Amino acid sequence: MKVKEEFVIREVAGENIVVSTDAKAVNFSGMLVLNGTGTFLFNLMQKDVSVDYLVDELMKKYEVDEKSARLDCLAFVNKLKEKNILE
Repeated sequence: MKVKEEFVIREVAGENIVVSTDAKAVNFSGMLVLNGTGTFLFNLMQKDVSVDYLVDELMKKYEVDEKSARLDCLAFVNKLKEKNILE
């Protein structure tokens, strides 16, 4: 899975926000504000990656257990799917 190329992170007032660079992205309603973990995962997803890869990278970066990392990754991926941000 990979983030669609028209979605990028912009820093606004010290917060990382996902925005669309494509005026046709009418399905993207609201805004998505990312914390540090979300920003880290979003950046990894600029290329096609698996959930297992995201889990491994999250465990390395934040020294969390696999169960917690997997739950966080799945919740994040589901949010991106809900917002139609993934290819």
